[in-house]
Amino acid sequence: MNNDLTVLIVEDDPHVLLGCQQALSLEDIHSEGVGSAEEALARIGDNFPGIVISDIRLPGIDGLELLTRLKARDSSLPVVLITGHGDISMAVGAMRNGAYDFMEKPFSPERLVDVARRALEQRGLAREVWSLRRQLAERDSLEGRIIGRSPAMQNLRELIANVADTSANVLIEGETGTGKELVARCLHDFSRRKSQQFVALNCGGLPENLFESEIFGHEANAFTGAGKRRIGKIEHAHGGTLFLDEVESMPIPMQIKLLRVLQERTLERLGSNQSVAVDCRVIAATKFDLDEMGRAGEFRSDLYYRLNVVTLELPPLRERREDILQLFEHFLQQSSLRFDRIAPELDNQTLSSLMSHDWPGNVRELRNVAERFALGLPPFKKAGAQSSSGLGFAEAVEAFERNLLNEALQRSGGNLSQASHELGMAKTTLFDKVKKYGLSH
Repeated sequence: MNNDLTVLIVEDDPHVLLGCQQALSLEDIHSEGVGSAEEALARIGDNFPGIVISDIRLPGIDGLELLTRLKARDSSLPVVLITGHGDISMAVGAMRNGAYDFMEKPFSPERLVDVARRALEQRGLAREVWSLRRQLAERDSLEGRIIGRSPAMQNLRELIANVADTSANVLIEGETGTGKELVARCLHDFSRRKSQQFVALNCGGLPENLFESEIFGHEANAFTGAGKRRIGKIEHAHGGTLFLDEVESMPIPMQIKLLRVLQERTLERLGSNQSVAVDCRVIAATKFDLDEMGRAGEFRSDLYYRLNVVTLELPPLRERREDILQLFEHFLQQSSLRFDRIAPELDNQTLSSLMSHDWPGNVRELRNVAERFALGLPPFKKAGAQSSSGLGFAEAVEAFERNLLNEALQRSGGNLSQASHELGMAKTTLFDKVKKYGLSH
C-alpha cells in the first residue's frame, strides 16, 4: 500500500472518531479526523491523496451531500459511508450514486480496516494512472523537455515558444553536451512542420569527399559507385526541418552551395542539371563563435548571417547550478525505470559532489552520472572528480539554497507564507532571500 495515502474520517461523535483512528493506527494506516462535512470540504483539495470515511448523519451538511460534492470534485475519490440502524436503503442508494462502500453501526475494527485497505488500494492505483498520464502530458510540453527553473532556461523556453512556429532559420550556440539537438527537435515538434521529417546531419562526422552527395544527393552514375539516384538530406527534409549539427565543420565549398540553396530554395543533385524546389527550415548548431570564425576567414560570413536570423544560446550547466538537482532527479528516475531498479536515495555526500562539480560535459555528463548512481555505482568514476575548479563551498551552498527556495515557491504557487511554513523559515527571512537570489513569486 502507498504510505503517502491517508484516511480522512468525518464523524461528529468524538468517541467513535477516536476508536476508528486507533483501529487504523494499529494496522499502520494513517488517518486524520474532522467533526463535520464542512471541515472535510475545507481539508480536501484537488487530487486528495487518500480516501474519505464519513458518517451519514452529521450536523450541517450530511454525509450524502458530502458524497455528492466530493464526487463532483473528483469522481475517482473513494467515499465510504457509515450508516445507523434504518439507513441501509439510503446507503444502497448512495452506492448507486458513487459511494465506494458502506458500514453499518456498530462495526468491528476488522471490518473498518478491511474496507479502508481495499479503498486505499483502489485510490493508489487511480493516482498512479493519473501520475502516468500527467508525465505523458509533461513529456510533450516544453517544461517536460527543456528542464530547469533557472532564469536562463525560462527565457530559453519562452524564445522557443515564440519562434517555433515560424519559418525563421535558427542558430543554436552552446558547449558540447548542453542539449542543442534537443532544442532543435523542440523547435520542430512545436511547429506546423511537426508532421514532416526532422532530418539531422552531423557536419563534423562526414568525410569531405562524401559531403556533397550526402547533403545534396546524386543521380545514378554521377560518380564511380553511384549505382542509383540518392535523395540528399536537404531534399529529404522537404516540408520539414533540416538540423545541421557542428555546422562550423562544413567545408567551405559546401557552405557556398548551401548558401545558394537557402537563397534560391532550389538545389541540383550531383550529376544533374535539373533544379529541384525545396522547402525546409534550417536549424544549425555550433560550439564555436561563427562570427569570429567568419572574420578569420574560417567560415562564410554570408552563410552565418543567413543562418542566425534567430540565435538561441544554451548556457553551460556550471552557470545554472540551480537546475542540477532537478535534472539529476529526472535522469535518475528515467535510468531506474530503464534498468528496472528502485531509485536510490540521494545522500549528502553525493549532493555535495553534484553541486560542487564543474560539469565540463554539461547535461550529457550529468545524465551519465545519474545512470551510474541508479546502478549503485560511484557517481564519479575518478577520485577527486567531484571537486570544482571554479566553485567554492560557499557558492555551492548558495546554489543549493537557491534551488531549495525556488522549489518551495513553485510548489506553493508563489505564496510566501505557505513556502516559509514548509521550509520552517521566518517569512521575513524568506523574503530577503527571494530578493537576494532574484526569485519570482
